[in-house]
Amino acid sequence: MDRQWRSGIVVGLVGTVIAAMPAACTRRAATPADLLLVNGNVYTLSWDDPRPDGTPAANAPHGPTGWKGDADAVAIGGSRVLFVGSTRDAQQYRGDRTRAIDLRGATVVPGLVDAHVHIVELGRSLERVNLVGVGSEAEAVEKVAARAASVPKGDWVVGYGWDDGAWANRYPDMRLLSERTPDHPVYLRGLHGYAVWGNRLAFEKAGITAKTPSPSGGEIRKDDRGRPTGILVNEAVRLLERAIPPPTDDQIKAQIVTGLEAMARAGYVAVHEAGVDTRTLGAFEELAAARQLPLRVYAMLSGRDHELLRTWLARGPDNASDAMLTTRSVKVFFDGALGSRGARLLADYSDRPSYRGNAQPETGFDPKLVAETMKAGFQVSIHAIGDAANREALDFIEQVEAASPETRRFRHRIEHAQVMHPDDFGRFSNDDVIASMQPPHAVEDKGWAEARVGPERVKYAYAWRSMRQAGARLVFSSDLPGSGYDIFYGLHSAVTRQDLQGQPPGGWHADERVGPEEALRGYTTWAAYTAFLERETGVLAPGRWADITVMNIDPLATGEKNPGRLLDGRIAWTIVGGRVAYERGR
Repeated sequence: MDRQWRSGIVVGLVGTVIAAMPAACTRRAATPADLLLVNGNVYTLSWDDPRPDGTPAANAPHGPTGWKGDADAVAIGGSRVLFVGSTRDAQQYRGDRTRAIDLRGATVVPGLVDAHVHIVELGRSLERVNLVGVGSEAEAVEKVAARAASVPKGDWVVGYGWDDGAWANRYPDMRLLSERTPDHPVYLRGLHGYAVWGNRLAFEKAGITAKTPSPSGGEIRKDDRGRPTGILVNEAVRLLERAIPPPTDDQIKAQIVTGLEAMARAGYVAVHEAGVDTRTLGAFEELAAARQLPLRVYAMLSGRDHELLRTWLARGPDNASDAMLTTRSVKVFFDGALGSRGARLLADYSDRPSYRGNAQPETGFDPKLVAETMKAGFQVSIHAIGDAANREALDFIEQVEAASPETRRFRHRIEHAQVMHPDDFGRFSNDDVIASMQPPHAVEDKGWAEARVGPERVKYAYAWRSMRQAGARLVFSSDLPGSGYDIFYGLHSAVTRQDLQGQPPGGWHADERVGPEEALRGYTTWAAYTAFLERETGVLAPGRWADITVMNIDPLATGEKNPGRLLDGRIAWTIVGGRVAYERGR
């Protein structure tokens, strides 16, 4: 057993006794801390939630001059917090082997959680041709050609990140891509994952021809002669994906670790992995057994993998609260993305009359099997973007809860809840359904979202404030790698509804902004509740997990007084279970 982990177990047992001591005790602690954070600006988040209009609770550390931390020191023993309070009182926990860090005013918050990620995809994207931010077909093709020059002929060139939402009205074709990379099959995944772009050789290897029919829920884009153009949308993307040689088990594990280490550098202590199949879950389990997971992982079983669901249905949900890997949720899809017009709407797309998106929930959804997992104690997490899909997701949850009232306790989620009918906001509160939303999506989609749904429906899209006022519980995330996962970008998006250039002035549909405390809680306390961990984490207090994020700015004071400066934030330390997972400068 690793010495650091072994000592953490021993000290953690002693720490439960120390945690019972009064915070202001002046005698030396029986067992010194392993790690001592002093002279910081500590937000415990142990006070009440803000009101639905965003104003702080009466017991929040917010006064006439604004926000200020409610402590300035934290002592850690093993994997748990021993003490939170003043730097002076924290000295009782200093011992010969205590590592003391002078934070010099840096801000300490409960460890950040990204509640909707695709870590394997992130790990892979860090290996792929990066097309994020590319503005034209020609620029993307040159990046791909440059990579192909260093790859043996015949090997696949894989890229990621061209904007399949913004480019939906000007999708490229395969001609230039095929001319510049004739000897390598090329697969380029869109930013949001609902469109792929390939060259001629890739389509040949996948057997996609003029005679290939579009699958249910997808589209093979074809020219006026019926030939594939090089673009596949929604369910059709799998026709090209399956031609790519699958990664080995070791490659999958390496991609997971690469992705999680990137998240540690970004300040996150945990992620919610939004859909794992049998093989991917096996890789997570092997890493967890070998104690090689840098962060905590809350895994959602893929609803497409019916064999995996049946296996876990027989086994039951994983309710172990202190594990690095927890599996107790099921991820299913009710539609696709708004940008590629795969989201299912109650009325026609404003920019495509007589079309409302996919007619049925995505292939692979088995309502009976999913209902059985819910009855067995699993949380269901339903991807729903359009107002029709969101209504159907709420209908499905209500039907299961009506038949089995005990399932109401399992904190079901709707992932994205992006375009809503105003009649449906209150149903989240009535049904105890969590709205799992992504602040970056609003600022990334604002350039084309109104074109898809029109000026009236867009008022009820990305509607965080409306959700809060309706009494719904929120949790925030990035949906990486489709969106940026920098926490300061996420906070800035939530508080301002402006992009990185500060546009539009005043914010896009600014009435739906949230306050800085709500934004921070969306990545901390509310994320803890979403994963059934509110007794273990989400606040800083004796006995809780020592999952901590330290940053160079005060997100509450800055978010309130000068929100544009949120983008200046940097992560200084990430601490997971008392272990330093990231330290700036090292």
